[in-house]
Amino acid sequence: MADEKYNIQKIDDYRWRIPREGKMRVDGIIYADERMMTEIQKDESLQQVINVSYLPGIVSHSLAMPDIHWGYGFPIGGVAAFDMDEGVVSPGGVGYDINCGVRLLRTGLQRVELAGKMEALVNTLFANIPSGVGSHRKDLKLSHQDEKNVLKNGAVWAVSQGFGTKEDLDHIEERGCIPGADPELVSTRALERGRAQLGTLGSGNHFVEVGYVSEVYDEKVARVLGLEKDAITIVVHTGSRGLGYQVCDDFIRVMIEAASKYQIELPDRQLCCAPINSPEGRKYLAAMACAANYAFTNRQMITHWVRESFEQALHVSPKESRISLVYDVCHNIAKFEDHIVDGQKKRLCVHRKGATRAFPPGHPSTPDAYKAVGQPVLIPGDMGRCSYVLVGTEKAYLDTFGSTCHGAGRTMSRGQAIRATKGRNIANELKEKGILVRADSRSTIGEEAPEAYKDVTEVVDVVEHAGISRKVVQLKPLCVIKG
Repeated sequence: MADEKYNIQKIDDYRWRIPREGKMRVDGIIYADERMMTEIQKDESLQQVINVSYLPGIVSHSLAMPDIHWGYGFPIGGVAAFDMDEGVVSPGGVGYDINCGVRLLRTGLQRVELAGKMEALVNTLFANIPSGVGSHRKDLKLSHQDEKNVLKNGAVWAVSQGFGTKEDLDHIEERGCIPGADPELVSTRALERGRAQLGTLGSGNHFVEVGYVSEVYDEKVARVLGLEKDAITIVVHTGSRGLGYQVCDDFIRVMIEAASKYQIELPDRQLCCAPINSPEGRKYLAAMACAANYAFTNRQMITHWVRESFEQALHVSPKESRISLVYDVCHNIAKFEDHIVDGQKKRLCVHRKGATRAFPPGHPSTPDAYKAVGQPVLIPGDMGRCSYVLVGTEKAYLDTFGSTCHGAGRTMSRGQAIRATKGRNIANELKEKGILVRADSRSTIGEEAPEAYKDVTEVVDVVEHAGISRKVVQLKPLCVIKG
């Protein structure tokens, strides 16, 4: 495949290389099929893959998943790992919504049992879980100390306060708490923004979606995950709200100065960074961990209100609904992990920005319940199509630092989507397909219209064919509340 702007070489049907040249320290590797690759070149995301490869201490490759699109600094869908001694940490490699992530809940209910009850359920969820720009809870008053405990302890704090069970913690990445968090490094402004927003969806592409298992691709693995055909599921997608945004914003200013101080040549100011072991690098990582723990807590508390909503709307007891956590994964994070580099185990700082961890069977960080099958990988689609549950693979661990895609990936900006859907009633169009939607505003539904996204099935097919994830089940939506 030839291109005038980039020197792109086809490795195979699902991988492409931008070879190292000039000031690039490593090759760029993009996961995509040929049709996707043509589309990807329409924005500046490939230039961002190249830019990331300039950063000091980058190891092996600058990677991009098939849901890649233009982002701040790193492309969304970008993955890069850095040597602990020579490498850097960059807020642009994590993103503004620190630990935006997804959790999947299974239930003991079948699709047929919800017939005629979806309207009541979606309305109850919408009433119980605040959504939209600046949304906050009126029924939860966090003290200053409570908030610091959230930042330090994550979902463990939520469970200690009665929001969920200890079994939930066994099914969350890092058990819902990134170590090394230091609340004293989080600004007063960030704390103010976070205090009233815990337990809320926020805006944009965040959602709570009730659906069902529509296809099973691997019966054995599905059984281990507790997922069966036509069973009702719930997906929660949100992050660290205004607190995480403020942490990122605060440290971008710090990192711009740090890059100059340490004489790091940047191809793009948005890649501002600091050496991992510098005071600035360590402080960012400790503040980032606080925001990540806030996000884990946020999803944990929303899960509590999801459980309550099912009880209220469907008049079922917890014993009847049997809502339990399958898994919860981060999408925007920088983490210290051990990986194999040139045949040797090496400690690295792995940036995943719009990418999902996909660890293989037997990996120490794969939860005990899933050691035999691999870490669950949760890939939400748009509200009108479907989502997927996959598992991680050994090939992902070896080729992509245990990473895979994180969703469908946008093809339109929010403004473009609103203009493209002007005059249409997207909620009614979805209702005709059997999907009920509630949102804070009509414009939110327009900007999140299905055509604003790539087809998640095509994205998932690429990562499966490339061997960096394995499909287990498909989920289809029945009702959605949107941020």
